[in-house]
Amino acid sequence: MVTDTIADYLTRVRNASRAGHRVVEIPASNLKKEITKILFDQGYILSYKFEEDKVQGSIKIALKYDKFTKEPVIKKLQRVSKPGLRKYASSVDLPRVLNGLGVAIVSTSHGVMTSKQAKAENVGGEVLCYIY
Repeated sequence: MVTDTIADYLTRVRNASRAGHRVVEIPASNLKKEITKILFDQGYILSYKFEEDKVQGSIKIALKYDKFTKEPVIKKLQRVSKPGLRKYASSVDLPRVLNGLGVAIVSTSHGVMTSKQAKAENVGGEVLCYIY
């Protein structure tokens, strides 16, 4: 039984990219779908597909690799806010990952977005993860 579904999502993507897989399949939820859309918009994955089953559905993610070195584009996926210790940040205190080269994903009252978007909209929220 998985208690932290976001950590499971990040671990599946991390393990698949390190193993060199082209596609990874993950059980779907609305939060995972939003995180997947952000990964695609920021250029960390090639494509994604939401498949609706009878019960839960799944997300198929096509991972992205460097053309020449065959290294995964995602270097690190790090879970920040955990079920045992939630991390919240106001719009002023939102983190910058690798001086702006990485992405922090934040769950706000306006939806799930990157820290840059949250700062532009002047909203804070729960810092879910760092990606670079």
